[in-house]
Amino acid sequence: MLYTQVRLREFTQQVFISCGMPLEDAILAADVLLSADLRGIDSHGVARLSGYVRLQEAGRANMHAKHRVIHETPSTATIDADEGLGLVVAPKAMELAIEKASQVGTGWVAIQNSNHFGIAGYHAMKALPHDMIGISMTNASPLVAPTFSKERMLGTNPICIAFPSGEQIPFVVDMATSNAANGKLEIAQQLNKEIPLGWVQTKDGADSTNANELKSGGALLPLGGHKGYGLGAAVDILSAVLSGANYGPWVPPFVAFLNPLENLPGNGIGHFLGAMRVDAFRPKSEFKLHMDLWIQRFKESQRIDPNQEVLIPGEPEYRMQKIREIEGIPLNENVEKDLQELAAKLGLKL
Repeated sequence: MLYTQVRLREFTQQVFISCGMPLEDAILAADVLLSADLRGIDSHGVARLSGYVRLQEAGRANMHAKHRVIHETPSTATIDADEGLGLVVAPKAMELAIEKASQVGTGWVAIQNSNHFGIAGYHAMKALPHDMIGISMTNASPLVAPTFSKERMLGTNPICIAFPSGEQIPFVVDMATSNAANGKLEIAQQLNKEIPLGWVQTKDGADSTNANELKSGGALLPLGGHKGYGLGAAVDILSAVLSGANYGPWVPPFVAFLNPLENLPGNGIGHFLGAMRVDAFRPKSEFKLHMDLWIQRFKESQRIDPNQEVLIPGEPEYRMQKIREIEGIPLNENVEKDLQELAAKLGLKL
């Protein structure tokens, strides 16, 4: 069924408010989730809503968190998120990074003691209206096996870099460092479909097309083998080793029915965000001119199939948002059922 973004946004805000979240934070958290649904990243939108509620019920998410800066320089800061949702603290941290960049050219903020922060693209793209390059990344619960290993050691650990442009749409690369995000497996499970080879391996390290493989002890595979393993590890170190959060196999699970390990080395999960002023490197008018030229030339590159358009990173999501803003956001039957049950439990109406 199709839902308007206005209705879903209102419902999402009410869910967070029912859980004790202040109105301002509820509006922000809902905006992050709806941005995922609008951009077609359904696995990180309202489909995650009940998961946040379950985390609170398990005592692992603080809906009225008060984050604080625990270390700071003119261009950097480290924030303790007070066990709050990354949906709230990450955008605020990005605003701090932007403020620092406006003063000294670049700004970098590391976050500890947080929870899942939605799509990385939302936070990185906050830099674009300021003519800045935005960077965001996060570590996540261990589902990915290092190359030649069968043990889950890393999360899908997404990273996003957003570049402003002039007349062209912004260049936004937003990607997991695994071959597939866990959310794609969840969607395949809901639709009872097989997944492509190369996404997961069995608990013994064999290839599999079973979307439920993780439930049997299997693992996701890193993007491009050892290269994705290296990139995911770098995200883990920047997000957590640098901030004081948990890393590697110690990152707390997103699902509430699994308890975090004991004797953890850090606090919560970690994020890392940055903003760079374009005019700290060259006049922004020059950069935008050449960014437009870069985009235009790549889109005009020779096609393998004349009917298959060459797109830049972020363009499919940009187009999807234009469509869904008008036509509405589709929810599959299982997500809709989940939200209906959540509404009934909280005394709300979807």
